[in-house]
Amino acid sequence: MNRRTSDVDTEVLIVGAGPVGLTLGNLLGLRGQKVTIIESRSALIDYPRGVGLDDESFRTIQTMGLAEQISQHTVPQHIMRLVNGRGQVLVTNNPTTDEFGWPRKHGFVQPLVDRELLAGLGRFDTVDVRFGHELVDLHPAGNRVRAVVSSAAEGESAAVEITARYVVGCEGGRSRTRELMGVEFEGKSPPTRWLVVDVANDPLGTPNAWLGADPRRPYVSIGLPHGIRRWEFMLFDDESDDLLDGPEFMAGLLRPHVPDPNDLSIIGRRVYTHHGRLATSFRAGRLLLAGDAAHLMPVWLGQGWNSGIRDATNLAWKLTSVLRGFSRDELLDTYDQERRAHASAMIELNMTAGSIMTLGPMGAAIRDIIARGINVLPTVKSYFTDMRFKPMPRYAQGVVVDENSGEPGRSAAALVRKLVQVTNAPHRKSAVGTQFIQPRVQTARGETPLDDVIGNWWAIAAWAQDPSALLSAADLEHVKVLGARLVCMVPGPQRAWAEREYAGSPVTVLGDHTGRLKTWFDDRAAGVLFLRPDRFIAAACLAQETSKTFAAVLRAMSYDAYGTSAEPSDNTYGEPKWASP
Repeated sequence: MNRRTSDVDTEVLIVGAGPVGLTLGNLLGLRGQKVTIIESRSALIDYPRGVGLDDESFRTIQTMGLAEQISQHTVPQHIMRLVNGRGQVLVTNNPTTDEFGWPRKHGFVQPLVDRELLAGLGRFDTVDVRFGHELVDLHPAGNRVRAVVSSAAEGESAAVEITARYVVGCEGGRSRTRELMGVEFEGKSPPTRWLVVDVANDPLGTPNAWLGADPRRPYVSIGLPHGIRRWEFMLFDDESDDLLDGPEFMAGLLRPHVPDPNDLSIIGRRVYTHHGRLATSFRAGRLLLAGDAAHLMPVWLGQGWNSGIRDATNLAWKLTSVLRGFSRDELLDTYDQERRAHASAMIELNMTAGSIMTLGPMGAAIRDIIARGINVLPTVKSYFTDMRFKPMPRYAQGVVVDENSGEPGRSAAALVRKLVQVTNAPHRKSAVGTQFIQPRVQTARGETPLDDVIGNWWAIAAWAQDPSALLSAADLEHVKVLGARLVCMVPGPQRAWAEREYAGSPVTVLGDHTGRLKTWFDDRAAGVLFLRPDRFIAAACLAQETSKTFAAVLRAMSYDAYGTSAEPSDNTYGEPKWASP
């Protein structure tokens, strides 16, 4: 670096303009935070990587206000079929549930979705994106971090210093942020290589996806939006990179799959290795990791992209809460508590799926026999068809309140209370730590998805009651400071009456015209919910326990009503491992 440009001061420095960094930037920008995003490349990556987008991620896209823009680059209700070497379908993955407001699976074209995420940042004056800027070093600077950045944006190397309250590394598996944190990246990188081929003008012209568990050569064939077809082929050790460049080799791979392998419009091909790695910590002081910088997983179930979006969704509201002074800095410790365990479970599941795909002839024969048995057992078959094998996040610690004891910071999965009878009481699973459903609801303005009414911040929702009547005057002052929304959910026919009845109350009335909210509450021993900004349930309680439970929620989120303790002391974490000599 031979010259110096002006310094930058920001609240959050995001390193990496991939989907996770762009999502985090949108969520923070939506809440008015000052953000700088740096990206070492001169532009977004223009080749497809991820191809599967799930319902949880689409709910975040909805929160960002980009659902309409991004949905045009997706195939909803993407069906996936596992077939053996003879083309027989072993398992069909076709989930029809939509409890979070969106189809469980979508196919998508990542470069086009990334462009929409980048364009979305243009809505916010507080967000600055800088391509051609590479992170060099990080230094602690009191209650901030000083980042040394190399800028090649103007054609020659220059130094930029960016100071920030927090730095989030979203720059992928070779993360410089993680390296400077001194965090290990544990796991495996199997030597098996896969060739990915993307073709325009899809020669098959069919939707959905096929996983070919063929012991002769495992493959994947995926129909994507805008006439794109993706194939993935496992490569053998004796197949060199030079061999891959030959047209004869490529034609040989594709000949079993298309009528004419020599008449294809190939728009990209790359060789990948499937990694299964997890950072030993997602946080070190003012430095945090998200996405591939925090975890890498094989592509089999399409959860790498989605896991990164979950990270951004979890982290964004917590950063906002600390930056605005609602919470003390220790709230950010819950990001690691909540996200690492689920990321680890997803890595393990994907590694298992990969081993099923790549079995030898004998193992494949045994697998096929087991699969035929599964398909004659409806309950077991639906476990795979409905994608119930996918680990759904359930936070046992973090910003949660135990439904049995009322203890903040933890939550037992089993509900043991006997006061209210529900299905399978008293050992029904607690809903605390899980994501709340998103049905369509009615308001005076018409029908709309739940999240569009209750907003993107905290909400206190009660079934058939005005939650403000369940809280004390002091509680309501905290509700006002926090900016939480009070919500009353009633059966559809009662909506107009409830709106008149609660006209003088600061409550939003929702009509449950589909009955899905009533069914949800009917099956659980709780009438009041405390919904986090990421729509996970922080706490659930009976109506009489609302005030007491609210106090526990405030403790769980490290609440600081007057912003007096939002800043950590300089020695909160001791001497940072990432401090340069």
